[in-house]
Amino acid sequence: MSVEIVTKEDLQAFRLQLLNDLKVLFFLPAQSEKKEWLRSKEIRKMLRISPGTLQNMRVNGKITPAKIGGIFFYRKDDLDKLLDSNDEPSISK
Repeated sequence: MSVEIVTKEDLQAFRLQLLNDLKVLFFLPAQSEKKEWLRSKEIRKMLRISPGTLQNMRVNGKITPAKIGGIFFYRKDDLDKLLDSNDEPSISK
């Protein structure tokens, strides 16, 4: 049985490597990942609108969802086009 001695410097290097690995896991994928489809909750959070306002946008044809298993999904490109066209949704209180 061999014995290895771990120094404070070894632990410090391990801690720094672990922190860097965690940053890569938690922060970089979220920033670099580009979702093609967004759920209603994500759209409402991005636009700061109520569920009713999002429903009105669907009904009026401003944004077209795909409904899968009772959940509405929206194309990110459609949302970008909507925002680029300066046709901003009204923000409900």
